[in-house]
Amino acid sequence: MGKKIVTIGRSKTVSLEAIKQELGNKHACYVLITCNSPTKEGQMDVEMTYEGDETLASFLVDNASQIFDERTSKRESK
Repeated sequence: MGKKIVTIGRSKTVSLEAIKQELGNKHACYVLITCNSPTKEGQMDVEMTYEGDETLASFLVDNASQIFDERTSKRESK
């Protein structure tokens, strides 16, 4: 597997290893979800990586999903 690179904003790119190093051992778990720009057909590649307990990573993703659902629902009800 090649070296993973994440683009932040329009110009800054960092490696997945740099992100892991920056996070250090300060966190019990983290989840990183990235995607590329959509193709003309609307398809995009989505990648997810996590460090830590798989059950905790799943909990983080589920709770983040609930937060986005609530925000979307509030925005649509206006």
